[in-house]
Amino acid sequence: MDLVHTVALSAGLAWASGMRLYAVLFAAGLLARLGYLDLPGDLAILQHPLVLIASGLMLAVEFFADKIPLVDSFWDSIHTFIRIPAGAVLAAMALGNHDPAVMVAAGILGGTLSAGTHLTKAGGRALINTSPEPFSNIATSLGEDVLVAGGLYSAIAFPVVFLILLSVFIVLVAWLLPKIWQGVRMAVAGIKGNLSRINAPGST
Repeated sequence: MDLVHTVALSAGLAWASGMRLYAVLFAAGLLARLGYLDLPGDLAILQHPLVLIASGLMLAVEFFADKIPLVDSFWDSIHTFIRIPAGAVLAAMALGNHDPAVMVAAGILGGTLSAGTHLTKAGGRALINTSPEPFSNIATSLGEDVLVAGGLYSAIAFPVVFLILLSVFIVLVAWLLPKIWQGVRMAVAGIKGNLSRINAPGST
């Protein structure tokens, strides 16, 4: 695997980990196990049967948890402490055959990229959960599944195209993320205000 492919895979794994960590681990490991993907660096460990079983089980749990309103936000909050460091580790491991300084730089950038993806996903889903109907949540979750699958395929098959699209995504996230979390803060403030009025003395 040449450098462009390796960098694209490293970035793709970090980016996708912010949304679907276990799908990333399982898909990369399974593709390598079946001989369709040559994992660089230390990532070959992902194709070990024990790793495949563990990531496959967690993939099944996450698939359903992510489709249930409020459960998905609880799941996202817990995975703030899992997806981001995992994205950093995967990005660094992908460049394990290179200079240690390159690995560290990849880990830093990969962690930042994973954090941006995760926070955008988590904030967006929190806003969607303010809607009482469950269908928008399910549709969004399925859309994220497709996006991750398409992104990983592009990173493997069309690395230059993926890196260009990733650059566009980074610019979009930098513009969108503050607006999403401002919306989340406003939604939380509105919920607190409603609860205060309900619990106020003399309220019916």
